[in-house]
Amino acid sequence: MPSPRTRSAALLLATALATLGLGGPAAAPAAAATVPVGAGGYSDTRPAGTSGPTTNTGTPVTPKLTAAAQGKPVPTNDWWSSLAFQRYGDNPWSTPMYGHPLTYRATAAGLDIGYPTTPAIVGDGRQYEYAHQRDLTLGLTGLNSPDTKADAWSDWTVTPYWSDGTRTLRTTIGHGLPFVYAKGTGGSARITTATAPAVFADQGNVLGITVAGHHYALFAPTGTDWTVSGSTLTAPLGGKDYFSLAVLPSTDALALYKKYAFSFVTGSKAVWSQGGGTVRATYTLTTQPQEGTETGTLQALYRHQWLHTTDPLTPYTYVSPRGTMKVREGLSFTTSQRAAAVLPGLPKSSGTDPARLRGYLNEAANAADPFAGATDTYWTGKALGRLAQLVPLAEQTGDTAVRDKLLGLIKGRLQDWFTAGGPNEFSYDRTWKTLIGYPASYGSDTELNDHHFHYSYYVYAAAVVAQYDPAWAADSAWGGMVKTLVRDAANPSRTDSAFPFLRGFDVYAGHSWASGHQGFAAGNNQESSSESTNLSAGLVLWGSATGDTALRDLGVYLLTTESEAIAQYWFDADQQVFPASFGHDTAGMVWGSGAAYATWWTANPEEIHGINVLPVTGGSLHLGGEKEAIRRNIAEMERENGGPAVEWRDILWEFQALADPAAAKAKWDAGHAAYTPEAGESKAHTYHWITTLDTLGAPDTAVTGDIPTSAVFTKGTVRTYAAHNHGSTARTVTFSDGAKLVVPARSTATGTGTGGTDPGPSTGDTFQLRSGGTLTTATGGTAGSDTIASAGGANHDGTPYQPLVYEARGVNGTLKAGGATAFRLQVDAGTTVGLGQQARVSYDLTGDGTFERTETYHYFATDPVAGWEEYGQTRGLKSATGALGDLKGGTVRLEVWHAIGNGTAKLRTGTDGSVLVIPYQ
Repeated sequence: MPSPRTRSAALLLATALATLGLGGPAAAPAAAATVPVGAGGYSDTRPAGTSGPTTNTGTPVTPKLTAAAQGKPVPTNDWWSSLAFQRYGDNPWSTPMYGHPLTYRATAAGLDIGYPTTPAIVGDGRQYEYAHQRDLTLGLTGLNSPDTKADAWSDWTVTPYWSDGTRTLRTTIGHGLPFVYAKGTGGSARITTATAPAVFADQGNVLGITVAGHHYALFAPTGTDWTVSGSTLTAPLGGKDYFSLAVLPSTDALALYKKYAFSFVTGSKAVWSQGGGTVRATYTLTTQPQEGTETGTLQALYRHQWLHTTDPLTPYTYVSPRGTMKVREGLSFTTSQRAAAVLPGLPKSSGTDPARLRGYLNEAANAADPFAGATDTYWTGKALGRLAQLVPLAEQTGDTAVRDKLLGLIKGRLQDWFTAGGPNEFSYDRTWKTLIGYPASYGSDTELNDHHFHYSYYVYAAAVVAQYDPAWAADSAWGGMVKTLVRDAANPSRTDSAFPFLRGFDVYAGHSWASGHQGFAAGNNQESSSESTNLSAGLVLWGSATGDTALRDLGVYLLTTESEAIAQYWFDADQQVFPASFGHDTAGMVWGSGAAYATWWTANPEEIHGINVLPVTGGSLHLGGEKEAIRRNIAEMERENGGPAVEWRDILWEFQALADPAAAKAKWDAGHAAYTPEAGESKAHTYHWITTLDTLGAPDTAVTGDIPTSAVFTKGTVRTYAAHNHGSTARTVTFSDGAKLVVPARSTATGTGTGGTDPGPSTGDTFQLRSGGTLTTATGGTAGSDTIASAGGANHDGTPYQPLVYEARGVNGTLKAGGATAFRLQVDAGTTVGLGQQARVSYDLTGDGTFERTETYHYFATDPVAGWEEYGQTRGLKSATGALGDLKGGTVRLEVWHAIGNGTAKLRTGTDGSVLVIPYQ
């Protein structure tokens, strides 16, 4: 978010964006009542003189929903929210919506559909966009609807609804869906094209057409026929109510897409889990056949998804603003990632001078007014965040008086906001089912913008308090209000009647959206991705401190998922997303249509580059996983800036320290004497951050710990392991390279590891499994086990379902003539009947992310007697694709899952009882 000094500056975005309206006259509120929550509460009516959601001219607005959807919490801040939030009085349908690969816009005649494949560089070269451009409109003959409403929705799909009194139309659209599914009454299916279509296939009820160079297939019920008249195509529904269309990756895909044309998607759901330093997520579509029995489907995966799945993909791809999308044939796919690290703060190190740090801490703690100028939710949050970062540093210096003073300041301001009445409070809007803090800012009230940004600071600060004062964080005290903010911004429940599921976070897009209404020609947007991940890190810390494992694991999933999206879509880490013509190495904002080298308030390069870094916390360590991207980012900032950072030098020094700590330390040494810290920063925190990383080294994201609050740093050849134990007893944290760290209760500890070595798969062909997802040739590990998730009573034979994933990277080897993969895996189903474990081994020969060889083995049926059994390659190959070759910096991956059954089982790790032997020398 911006500096108050520059907020009034003009928006530096493409002129194609719709005008942003703020504020307007407020409707008179009713008499307010306080809803008690623990020791605090919120008001059920907003304060006098304030506004709730409005149009851009200030007229109060209510959700645009059908009768079937009335009363349900509305998912604002989504890719399609303009269907429900009418931001402009003269547009009761929608603004452009970017589902990818398709784009959409609701009109009176139905649904405009496009597939933009050529980027435009606009805004003086500062923005690239694949802007929505209509190829065709899907509707019914005669349809002229006065509006479009949201009828139903799921995790990443939505069903818009049209009615003109005679005809009704429902369509289901979504992220990754190449199909549009339509149900209509009162008219024939009608497709109108922007230009005359070229027919490439005519099979009666199936028609293949090309419009503006894009290939579409139209599907009417069996027994009907499409009629082409100029740019209008119609088909009677023959007493049925369904039809569909699909954008084809090529004309030769028609037969495959025809197979699934009447298997209509009816819902979407993401489920996640974390453990042993790995995050797994499964994304599943539900379908209903309209004719025939086919229930499968096709879906396109974003780059951040296909980089982390081993599920088979078709050869078909699509163009999108997020780079290449790859098509999967199937109802679900699973991703597996190393968990992003979170610490309450960087650990103590010898490179930080305690006396100097105490001086900086005293300066911050004894400021005349630590909350000067902080009156609204955002700027209060920034001040809370600044103070929260100092608490663990004061603890490290042994200055409990300063620590407790900081905690007192944080508690006092949180409790002030968590108490209804007075100059600031949270108020619940029953119509929109949202909690709004007043005084509001940046459209958090009238547009429902940025709740995840603003509230992230409150949750993070509360998590720091909870670490030192568990009683304060109890639900009966102030924890209940913290959880109420979480329910508004990142609710994990789909059945909560008061708040929507994950308001800001888009599980399929992999990141959050900031605009509540999505009312822009470029779709929705998010500027400060780092303030979004600040909420995720806060959830990890809050859940860890309070024992709420569900919120902790939600935070791990959100942070890990968004960290990859940030790397790819904000920083173009692999240089495979931004168009070559864009000319920038980073984006200040990501839009549905593309991305912009810009912010909402300034063209200052320091803030364009820094807005996706701040606030710098123990939840920022994931950024260190892409060190080359950081180096390119800093270099571009200095080119654009005409020299090193000045205004936000501290933020950018800290960012650079995640890749090149020594260079950042040199800049601190040369420039710390006379600068004003960024509003959410302090000299104490910046000094500690830079000197600690200079001593320990940059984050090493290739190694993970088996608790979320752990991290690894590497300097030269030395790894330092760090972890915080929120528990009441000491625990041993095990890292994926085999290292161990004993962490006392309620403490942070560091060490160089015991009982383990680096993964080092460069010698030997026999790999042991380590909890946390590593394959290693090292021996001498500690026996353990991982839990194989239940198949849930479904049949997953041949298709990994929530698999355990183990990898060795950087593997070199020469293929042995006539060699073959071998393995023995010790598994134990206990007394559970009917379980079958299955394994898949994959080889990425060059480490480029493409697996040239995949081998799936027949599953092993365990007996219902407790004790280890051995599953080996002797069960035989079920299927294999591709061919083996020499490994040159390659990756070897083992996946284990339940093919059948309804229960969990154990997989042995840490010993030679479970090994993978590869045919290399």
